[in-house]
Amino acid sequence: MNTTNKPKRASWSTSFAFTLAAAASAIGLGNLWRFPYLAAQYGGGSFILIYLVLVVTLGFTLMVSEIAIGRATQQSQLTAFSRFRRSWGILGLAATIVPLLIVPYYCVIGGWVLKYFVTYVQLLFHPGADLLANPDAFFGSFISAPFAPYAYTLVFLGLSALVILLGVKNGIEKSNLVLMPLLFLLAIAICVYVAFLPGAADGISFYLLPNLSFFRTATGSFSIALLAKTVLGAMGQMFYSLSIAMGIMITYGSYLSKTDSIERAVRRIEFFDTLIALLAGFMIIPVVYLFAVKTGTPVQEAMNAGPGLMFITLPKVFATFSPATAAIVGTFFFLLVIFAALTSAISLYEACLASVCDLLHIRRSAAALALFILIAFLAVFSALGYGPLVKVKPFGLPFLDFFDFITNSVLMPLVALGTCLFVSFVISPDSIEMEILRSDPRFVARTLYRVMVRFVAPLLIVAVLVSEICRALGLFGWSI
Repeated sequence: MNTTNKPKRASWSTSFAFTLAAAASAIGLGNLWRFPYLAAQYGGGSFILIYLVLVVTLGFTLMVSEIAIGRATQQSQLTAFSRFRRSWGILGLAATIVPLLIVPYYCVIGGWVLKYFVTYVQLLFHPGADLLANPDAFFGSFISAPFAPYAYTLVFLGLSALVILLGVKNGIEKSNLVLMPLLFLLAIAICVYVAFLPGAADGISFYLLPNLSFFRTATGSFSIALLAKTVLGAMGQMFYSLSIAMGIMITYGSYLSKTDSIERAVRRIEFFDTLIALLAGFMIIPVVYLFAVKTGTPVQEAMNAGPGLMFITLPKVFATFSPATAAIVGTFFFLLVIFAALTSAISLYEACLASVCDLLHIRRSAAALALFILIAFLAVFSALGYGPLVKVKPFGLPFLDFFDFITNSVLMPLVALGTCLFVSFVISPDSIEMEILRSDPRFVARTLYRVMVRFVAPLLIVAVLVSEICRALGLFGWSI
């Protein structure tokens, strides 16, 4: 790993700053709406246990690989791979396209969150108002509006760009030092509130206790297919949650000091990310469960996937509280979601910006401005895809769903697979181990890493890729 003749590069002030930034990147919307939905759908504690095993094995392997590659080359994902083998530059390009396509539609969803936060703040001052009397109509009318979704998108994007312009230490580090503690405090406060709701114990049990009956067919026999779906669903969530194969960990790793432990940092990131995912389920599943029981709605129907859970079902749940309580809980909940979405959007933006700077050697401010214009342009399609552009559907999907499918279901598994092959057969796992041993006396998970990166991880990633494509396109009756 030759890293001579490198230009002066930004760096984290401490190992903790890196851990906090990487954890902030991983803690995003995937934790707050997708994890609770999947946990509820796939056997509660059974899904959680499988997810935890995958995080500390497959997730650990991929994250260690990306951070080590970034630190060894002192480059972002666009140029890191070509530093080892020029012919592998195509993998760096693919890894850069991922955040470039994600950040526009992620900012659109961030704009939705911002809209709900503003609405609940209004309800704080006017508790009796009927702004969210009909959550279905409210959400539908907002996302189909001709300009409002894009206006909120630009505000959210502007907040992200402001942090990016301030730099790695003054922008990303300092914002995380404020946002992350607030996020955890808000999450814990909401969890405590939920725990004391009448009947919450039943919802908590539904969430945390393993439901082994989920893996049995109508005849009572054990179903390998249902177990496989749960494992693949947990793997898909792990990719989405840990910011793997988005170029973020390579970029953040390139700012990491040679004296900071990679292995220890990855374990800390896994802990923080998983903690927030578990807290998200604790916040959401019990109250939705209580809502379902109270209204006679099937629990699985109430646990609707994606935006429906956060933007329709939860406002319905909050509406069952007193007007003042609904306004307070809604305000703090969506403030928490803003923090989570903002930290992830910043990391996606940074991965794109670092790539531009590394390739073109231009000033950070110039790259940030150019990317702001590009992201703002690309965001138009997702922001207006349910309104003025509703009739334009690539491959039959709204623009936001299309970009989500291309990135999460296709490109991310392909980049992760390419990274495993690159480490296994181009630079060898020895190179990753050498980089880790620069700052660690030994590589504790060395055997696990070697077995996973060469044999297990590629097979699991191919399974995820095939299952995600089948799910998204409705092939062979497969659904996750």
